[in-house]
Amino acid sequence: MLLDQRYLKMAMIWSQNSYCKRRQVGALLVKEKMIISDGYNGTPSGFENICEDENNHTKPYVLHAEANAITKVAKSNNSSDGATLYVTSSPCLECSKLIIQAGIKRVVFTESYRLDDGINLLKRANVEVEQVELEKIKGVNE
Repeated sequence: MLLDQRYLKMAMIWSQNSYCKRRQVGALLVKEKMIISDGYNGTPSGFENICEDENNHTKPYVLHAEANAITKVAKSNNSSDGATLYVTSSPCLECSKLIIQAGIKRVVFTESYRLDDGINLLKRANVEVEQVELEKIKGVNE
């Protein structure tokens, strides 16, 4: 679907806001063709913008893009119930729990995370899950 490709392209652009060196992930929450929230992986508000420790391991308090988008919409007047989450990497198990509890009904992603337990949980909860390959996103490298 063309809109899916466009929103994923926007999520990929949004991921560039991340200060993380190892991996940059972006997410958009869309409801009724309106972006209601966005997020990227990074440290909590007020923390230093350094995601990795001296051994190049991700610090344990770094938030994932999905968690940032969900908590951001929670602070607004919008509701994520029935929304679609566009994210540049498939959700991990912890983010999948948040997605289910937030009432998100569809997740569209590009790259697969190293573990698939998050995707399996989403499917078990009847959340629609779809992967769109990077090559199918028009203009991604433009």
